[in-house]
Order: sequence, then structure tokens, then C-alpha cells
Amino acid sequence: MYKSCCLGCGPRARGHADAYRFVKTARLEAVCDMNAERLGKFADEFKVPRRYSDVREMLAKEKPDLLHVVTQPHQRLEFFQLAEDFGVPAVLVEKPLCLDAEDFNAIAAFGQKAKARIIVNHQLRYHPKTLELMEIVRGGEIGEVRLLDGSARLPLAGQGTHVLNLMFAYANARPVRVFGQASGKRFWIPHHPCPDSAVGELVFDSGAHGLLACGDNAPTVHDPNVSWMHKRVAVYGTQGFVHWTMNSWELCTPKRGYQRGEKEYRDEDVLGQAAMTDAIFAWLEDAAKPHFNRLEVSLAESNTVLGLYQSALERAIVPLPFTPAGSLLDALRATL
Repeated sequence: MYKSCCLGCGPRARGHADAYRFVKTARLEAVCDMNAERLGKFADEFKVPRRYSDVREMLAKEKPDLLHVVTQPHQRLEFFQLAEDFGVPAVLVEKPLCLDAEDFNAIAAFGQKAKARIIVNHQLRYHPKTLELMEIVRGGEIGEVRLLDGSARLPLAGQGTHVLNLMFAYANARPVRVFGQASGKRFWIPHHPCPDSAVGELVFDSGAHGLLACGDNAPTVHDPNVSWMHKRVAVYGTQGFVHWTMNSWELCTPKRGYQRGEKEYRDEDVLGQAAMTDAIFAWLEDAAKPHFNRLEVSLAESNTVLGLYQSALERAIVPLPFTPAGSLLDALRATL
């Protein structure tokens, strides 16, 4: 049985901890947070045996196989390096992986030499219904994939990376260029700065096209008062389609005909989080089973986001991958 530890006991950490009801190969043995009250309540609720206020002490004493990093985006590299220094085999970090050119380049450089395996917490990729629909697409039941249409009504840094992660997975390919547009800075908050609305047209190396829309221009597919629930991805092929939302699904193929149904997001999410966590340990055991959300893939997704920003600044198509430079976010905010 593997050992896991969690750094950070804020709201997002709850999903990480709750999933251990279903994780088959590990136990959550310790948690760390500098806020004593929050730490105590969290450890009590999820019945975590040991608690720490210093992450270095936790890593030294616990020697975990997996460290959950549930902190603000600007702290990513700091804790990646700390895990590497303490010999932690794997790190599961909250999204987004990075925000700007500087941290993207630094994390990419770190990844080239690090022994620790970094995985980004895009748990929607492992939802049971997502896996089912993806098997249909990859099995060729909708024919050749021609178009991927993804959207989220929250901004790109807030929820759009989830959608982009799913588009990458359904396409089973990497984009070779992006053409983007962005507007607004009402949601330019310190820990997740990004434009209010963003759109991007992607062309994948498979020849498929992708459309990504984030913000107020995205479709409403759930209760209008619950903005974070409006994530969706549709995949159109030469013989049919699949369409996933947070609480429903539909498909049409020659073999299955037209089908649709509803699902409960929270039930799917805890199972998806658990499956994503178990997949980390499967990768540690067998290098031939790489994690779907490993650093290599997440860097390509982040590079696409930065390419979209660069395109919005240049008002031109940006080939991918590209090497970002300077502060794209400062330049974009000034333009907006």
C-alpha cells in the first residue's frame, strides 16, 4: 500500500482527500497547512492520522510516495523542487500548471532533469462517463475526428484548462497552431489572472480542428447561477458524435444510434479523482503505463494557452509549440 501526503487544506483539497474512500492502492497518511484551525478540521473530517504545519518536516518524517500540492499557482516550482529534494516519487498538483511565460519556461526546464513525476489535477479526464465516451471515439465509432468544440463559462485560467485537457484527450493529438482572441480584465485576480473571455481555434497534427470558448460567450448548459458547471466538450466525426457536459451526455453512432442521459457530477467526480490517483501508482509500478495528465502533456496544454495569448497580442496565427518570452500576461492586460 502506497503512502500519500497532502500540502494545503483549502477547499480544493477536499476533493483530493475525499477520493481516498475509493483509491485502491494508497492511503492518505498526513496533511500539512500553516493554518492550525483549518488543518485540524480537515484532518478530523477526513480521518487523516498525522498533521503538520511545516512541509519539510512532513516530507522528512513521512517519506511519501505521492505528494498532493493544493496551493496557489505561483508556488508550483517551489514545491516541485522541494519534492525532488526529498526524493518524493510523484507529485499531483492542482491546475493550472502555470500562468505566464516565466513560470512555464522554468517548469519546463525543471521537468527535463527531475526524477519526480509531475501530474496535473485535471480529474475530469478520468470521470467514468468521460472514459466511456473516449473509448467510443478512439475505437473509431464516430469515424475520423474532424471537429472538437469545447467551452466553459468561467475564464481560461479558472476552468478552461479542464476543457482544453479534454480536447487534447479526445483528439489524441497535439495542436500545431492556434488563432486566438481575448477581451476584458474584470476577472484579473492575483492568483488566476487571465482575460474575462477568450476564444481559440486550434489545428491538431491529426488534421482535426478545435474550437475553445471561455467566459460569457460560452454556452449555458446548466443552472445559470452555478457558473463553474458550464463545462462541455463535443467531438464530431465523419460518422457520428459524442457530447459531454458536467451533468449530461449524448452520442450518435451507426452502431448505437442516438442516445442521451443524465449523470450526477459529484458522484462522477469523486470516482474520477480516485481513478486519476490510482493511475499515478500504476505509472510508478510500470513505466509503460504513463499517466494521461503527466507533465509532458500538461506543458503542451499550457503552451497552447500561452500561444492563444500571443495570438491575441499579435492578431496572428501562432505555430505550436512556441517559446514564450517576457510577461505575456502584463502585455495582454495592457492591451485589454
